Amino acid sequence: MHSGKRALKSPASLAVPLTSLLAALALLLGIPATGAFAATSPAPDSVAGKTYTIGTDTTFAPFEFRENGELVGIDIDLMNAIAQDQGFAVEIRSLGFDAALQALQSNQVDGVIAGMSITEERQKVFDFSDPYFESGIQMAVAENNNDVAGYEDLEGKRVAVKTGTEGQAFAESIKDEYGFDVIAFAQSAQMYDDVKAGSSVAVFDDYPVLAYGIKSGNGLKTVTDKEVGSSYGFAVNAETNPELLEAFNAGLANLQESGEYDEILDRYLDAGAADSSFWSLVTDNAPAFAKGLGLTLLATALSLFFALILGVIFGFFKVSSKIVLRGIATTYVSIFRGTPVLVQAFFFYFGLPQLIGQPVDVLTAGVLTLSLNAGAYMTEIVRGGIQSVDPGQMEAARSLGLGYGKTMQKIIIPQAVKIMTPSFINQFVITLKDTSLLAVIGFAELTYQAQQVYAVNFRTAEVLIIVAALYFIVITLLTKLADVLDKRFNK
Repeated sequence: MHSGKRALKSPASLAVPLTSLLAALALLLGIPATGAFAATSPAPDSVAGKTYTIGTDTTFAPFEFRENGELVGIDIDLMNAIAQDQGFAVEIRSLGFDAALQALQSNQVDGVIAGMSITEERQKVFDFSDPYFESGIQMAVAENNNDVAGYEDLEGKRVAVKTGTEGQAFAESIKDEYGFDVIAFAQSAQMYDDVKAGSSVAVFDDYPVLAYGIKSGNGLKTVTDKEVGSSYGFAVNAETNPELLEAFNAGLANLQESGEYDEILDRYLDAGAADSSFWSLVTDNAPAFAKGLGLTLLATALSLFFALILGVIFGFFKVSSKIVLRGIATTYVSIFRGTPVLVQAFFFYFGLPQLIGQPVDVLTAGVLTLSLNAGAYMTEIVRGGIQSVDPGQMEAARSLGLGYGKTMQKIIIPQAVKIMTPSFINQFVITLKDTSLLAVIGFAELTYQAQQVYAVNFRTAEVLIIVAALYFIVITLLTKLADVLDKRFNK
């Protein structure tokens, strides 16, 4: 584990006396001690006092993970220390690796630090800082697996990797030589669970991540030596925010010189998550679960409010005698019922800002997604409820001299509401559960919080049981409340 850290540290340690020598030589020659000759690197004037939004992964311990509800790790501490050293502030968004890169490309964030390897392909899109960590790849198998001891034992089997990582790239590079298949997961904990379940026989992952997971009890063991890996770097969009990149490099050099860089690495590379009982798992993470549940209910309430308005408006459009209104409603319903919720969430969070030239916060994107999607289904509920009322009711009312509006208000709508209520309650429940899909864009609802927890302690089954119980309790209570309201208003 330490070989990677020391490989990066050695040049920095040699650079200190060399820097001092060059600085002294510069003074003798009358050259200002700036740039490469400076003992410490000053902050660029353009970053001082500014606040930058930085995207990161959600689950990549020990580089980024949550501890007692707070985002911590090598990347997080390093970014905060550099910001303090260089006089700027950062707002760090835990989005997930793929989502963070998409957020950077759509200018939702100013930079990304997420244990990202510097590759030629990525350098075509992003500008990278100086390397801040030298990584390497190792293979691990389940603790009780004594059949796989090297790459040659993988023939005809399946291995798990994390999407977009150096581990995936390495596995893909040797899979034909050794005859195995590769399956990619979004999170490290998921691929570890896949191996423990027996679906895959091995994982390829960055050695510090594997080491941290094994110390934390992920149920794996390493069986190969570390392969030479690539360097991790901080990224910004190509030819964008050069002053931020310059400040990062200057701050990194200062931290390496002062020794704070090594302190940050030692703090996490030699640590692991503490074991605890199931009750401790609940109590220790109660604040995170409470926060997630609160955001889940907030997103659900806002989405249902707007969805109900949309459903009523477009529902009446669907039964209108005007073909234009029917066409508008049909188009709306077709679009949002005919596309997946995940695609809609990605569009509103990553795509819409590129179209309007303004960032969209994650709550707004989530509420837009859920309200427009649920509104499409509510449109059909309203249409079906109105059309389910016997047409003779309208004819009888009109024959008695009631106008169309009065007939709808006094005769048709009251009956339609009774028909629609069970479907509305069902849609309420579906929308509440759909909030879990917003975890993919970094919305910190209940499922997102669960991912943060089991990414550190690797107790996936127990954490998911807790989250499932919370969903079940909330949905049951809301269903009971809806039934009471239904009986009261639809006597």
